[in-house]
Amino acid sequence: MAGLRSETPSPESITLHGASRVLEVGFSDGSAYRIPFELMRVYSPSAEVQGHGPGQEVLQTGKRNVDVLELEPVGNYGVKPVFSDGHDSGIFSWDYLYYLGSQQAQLWQEYERRLQEAGADRDAAMPAKPAPSCGH
Repeated sequence: MAGLRSETPSPESITLHGASRVLEVGFSDGSAYRIPFELMRVYSPSAEVQGHGPGQEVLQTGKRNVDVLELEPVGNYGVKPVFSDGHDSGIFSWDYLYYLGSQQAQLWQEYERRLQEAGADRDAAMPAKPAPSCGH
């Protein structure tokens, strides 16, 4: 089983390249992808990034130089990266890594479009989260 969907090729190799900031994944169908850490971070499958439904995505900025400090296996279906900015709640199934690798060009275009629409810069720091209210 490759991931969550049986039609996804199985991963045969996975290598972190710290200097070039890419995750290289080779799949059983012969494809291999070099997925930039930044792309992984801005498209993290976590609720913190994706929200809890359509239209709730949180635009990520300032992630160009993010590193992956650790890559923890999750069962037989994926990995959980620990990013240098402290983000560690996204589980990347083999399906999702295959998607990120195979759709990289379109995903970068979408990210750049979203940045432009928001008037945001790819390298700008993330806006601070509002402090939780006490309900008083």
